[in-house]
Amino acid sequence: MWESWGVEVTVVSHPLVDHKLTLLRKKDTEQPVFRRLVEELVTLLAYEATRGVRVGSVDIETPVTSTTGVKLSQPAPLVVPILRAGLGMLDGMLRLVPTAEVGFLGMIRDEETLQPMTYAERLPHDLSGRQCYVLDPMLATGGSLGGAVQFLVDRGADDITAICLLAAPEGIEKLRDLLAGLHVPCNLVVAAVDERLNEVGYIVPGLGDAGDRLYGLAQ
Repeated sequence: MWESWGVEVTVVSHPLVDHKLTLLRKKDTEQPVFRRLVEELVTLLAYEATRGVRVGSVDIETPVTSTTGVKLSQPAPLVVPILRAGLGMLDGMLRLVPTAEVGFLGMIRDEETLQPMTYAERLPHDLSGRQCYVLDPMLATGGSLGGAVQFLVDRGADDITAICLLAAPEGIEKLRDLLAGLHVPCNLVVAAVDERLNEVGYIVPGLGDAGDRLYGLAQ
């Protein structure tokens, strides 16, 4: 784990995570297998990402006696996949936290200003007091994820965890720069931080375009 202002980055180190990520990176991994691997890998990452999920105590009856346990607090955690590639991560997250609520956010880059803009959203208007978990497979330039974090903060969110399969150092720095002005802590949980971005903005060594590998070319 390493930390920069406003961003705490956790790289999940586990043999199963490394194994599944290796299979995702292979260019000849077929689409149905790729989808399943993403779902499985997200469940493993979500285990670490939800370490700080809010809980409360509850009194229960076991077959033997009374005892006190824990349950997830209300309001329920809010999971926000970034369209379209983030949808491929949703089932893996909900497998671990089935009672979570789900919102959707579509981000696209304005080709004139090069700034991220929202083209679709389905989220509560007031996110005060909500724990938000953002799903985006690749943190490359940081534009989409940074724009999503800004959007959630503007609606009152002050507890945000992003789950990505891979991140580039450039994307982490972009997120750090954004959050330095927002003064909102953000947790980033990834399977790996790769070497760099190439000249066209792909993560190296990466795994290619996650959206295309999940759903095919949308042309």
